[in-house]
Amino acid sequence: MTAKASMYYLEPCKDYRDDTLRHGAEFSPEEIRVDTAKHYDDCYWDYRTAWFDNENLALHYGYWEEGIKTHSQALLNKNRIMADIAGIKAGDRVLDAGCGIGGSSIWLAKHRGAHATGITVSEQQAQHATRNAARHGVSDKTEFHAMDFLATTFPDASFDVVWAVESSCYAVDKRDFFREAYRVLKPGGTLIACDGYVTKREFDESEWQAIMDCLNGWAVPNLASAEEFQSGMEECGFREVHVTEATKETLPSARRMYLTALWTYPMQVVMHWLGLRKKAQTANFKVALAQWKIFNEGLARYYIFRAKKPV
Repeated sequence: MTAKASMYYLEPCKDYRDDTLRHGAEFSPEEIRVDTAKHYDDCYWDYRTAWFDNENLALHYGYWEEGIKTHSQALLNKNRIMADIAGIKAGDRVLDAGCGIGGSSIWLAKHRGAHATGITVSEQQAQHATRNAARHGVSDKTEFHAMDFLATTFPDASFDVVWAVESSCYAVDKRDFFREAYRVLKPGGTLIACDGYVTKREFDESEWQAIMDCLNGWAVPNLASAEEFQSGMEECGFREVHVTEATKETLPSARRMYLTALWTYPMQVVMHWLGLRKKAQTANFKVALAQWKIFNEGLARYYIFRAKKPV
């Protein structure tokens, strides 16, 4: 963090997380993986009770549009929107990079007939995903592994699509993710990614606190701007970059997360005081409040990116 005339500057490609693992030094790649996995493992039941259900199995924002009436429908609709933009069809091999508990992979197998390979840095998430796929009857079209999406073990040109739903943010340098995605994609293959992207680099104290609460609350090292994300794709060889803004369609989910935090605030305070909340859970509670400020005040906007590996 650097102060500049009472302003704070968020540098790209720098890890801003504040955790006991750091000990005043930069995280190693292994510590980054451990920290990310621990966040999701520690917060599993928070997400289970407040966000996803057995049908959507989603750890991401929804996509709200005409005809969508419930939170669960919006979460499932995000898969449909992204699959349509990516042009996913039956038989396509999809790498779900940052698959969580398998929601998108299962949806793609059930509704598009794709073969989805999900990877996550959490062994527990991979196990959840495998069980969820069996329950949904798509074990023959899905597989899940604990693996770093920056250094996979897949051969070159293994996949038709690389799919990243709110996961590419976990790369300190997003270009490391783009390079690996480019390697494992077949010529003519598609990279599709969605996330929130900062609209500026300088923040006042209140804005900075919200940004830091989001990064630490979700174990994310930093946030890219949309312009940086697109230029990074192109620098790593991708072409035909198509950008779809989805801020308006995301805001109802952001508001729901914020209101859920307000409703559960007394419980959070009591449980924290009693020592019944893990550090990651308390940080996850704070991010529910902070992310609304970030989106509602225009500090970040939400986009879906699609790019092609040249033939």
